[in-house]
Amino acid sequence: MPSLIQIKNGEKVKPTFSAQEYQNRQQKLKAYMAKSDIDSVLFTSYHNINYYADFLYCSFGRFYGLVIDQDKVVTISANIDGGQPWRRTMGDDNIVYTDWQRDNYFKAVASQINNKGRVGIEYDHLPVERLKKLQDALPNVEFVDISQACMKMRMVKSAEEIALIKQGAQVCDIGGAALVNAVHEGVPEYEVALASTQAMVREIGQRFEHVELMDTWTWFQSGINTDGAHNPVTNRKVQRNDILSLNCFSMIAGYYVALERTLYFGEPDAATLKYWEINCKVHEEGIKLIKPGVRCCDIALELNKIYAEYGILDRRTFGYGHSFGVLSHYYGREAGLELREDIDTVLEPNMVISMEPMIMIPEGMAGAGGYREHDILVLTETGADNITGFAYGPAHNIIS
Repeated sequence: MPSLIQIKNGEKVKPTFSAQEYQNRQQKLKAYMAKSDIDSVLFTSYHNINYYADFLYCSFGRFYGLVIDQDKVVTISANIDGGQPWRRTMGDDNIVYTDWQRDNYFKAVASQINNKGRVGIEYDHLPVERLKKLQDALPNVEFVDISQACMKMRMVKSAEEIALIKQGAQVCDIGGAALVNAVHEGVPEYEVALASTQAMVREIGQRFEHVELMDTWTWFQSGINTDGAHNPVTNRKVQRNDILSLNCFSMIAGYYVALERTLYFGEPDAATLKYWEINCKVHEEGIKLIKPGVRCCDIALELNKIYAEYGILDRRTFGYGHSFGVLSHYYGREAGLELREDIDTVLEPNMVISMEPMIMIPEGMAGAGGYREHDILVLTETGADNITGFAYGPAHNIIS
């Protein structure tokens, strides 16, 4: 049985973005490679393979790749996927490795990369064992890290990317409305989440002529489950006077878009209203601070002052916002564009970033629970456009 094959089954599908968009991304990368004396690049991550070739793989314990040099763009996929990777690849070819011999993936890599020169890889995505096997397959190659450079290139979005993200934000607003409508006393968290996710998936399917419907999801948390931003959905039933967290995530071709809101079911007490209003104040002031020329760390330090004024700075749980693009809850992260005290990146036009302050008041204290608001902003030449349409705060999100 062969180690490497090709499966050109069917016809190429309509890509997520225009052919020119992918050419622009690939040419920008090739220019960086030439400047850095890099002969080839091997991408292994979900986000970079999708970003440069429009192929979002399903790992299931197998390895994937994208080889780019000055002459070709080739994806590497597993036999289990059939012709889908070839149909999706925005490049020159797709190589399939089979399961019939151990480590056929590395044979596929070696078939596309010359055993010499400098090869860029993603150090932040390669376990030590896999790196060792790459080194064994290409013993004369000098491997260099390109993950940070590629992250910086991805942080500034194209017009086509921004248009897609705006549609994703609209889809999240629809999911949020469906979520609120599903809330009632005694309903399990998972039922509320299902209503939101189904609404978003249907909307994505209707909006796009050809799209792979995967990874859209909702986290809906109630009561004590609101204390963590990424707490999973449970079968806890909503009770009157519960604080609630709405978290809707539309995923279109691997592009993460989010809507997050604090809700309350019943009549909030004075402590709950106090913390909620403080967090909304931080949210509003943070939105004003997002503009070109401002450093991420300076935004975080300025917003810290508001929490400190009210004596609750220690209740903050994470940074104030992050970049958007090809990322998800299980892959990708443009960590260089997060609103944290240790990030000195300067904001510039066509970056897309959230403002999402959160505080957590522990169980047993008045007003216990997690409070979080989340808007998405697109940086312009002079300021930022807020593309989130769902209302926030006690005036809008108390469910009686």
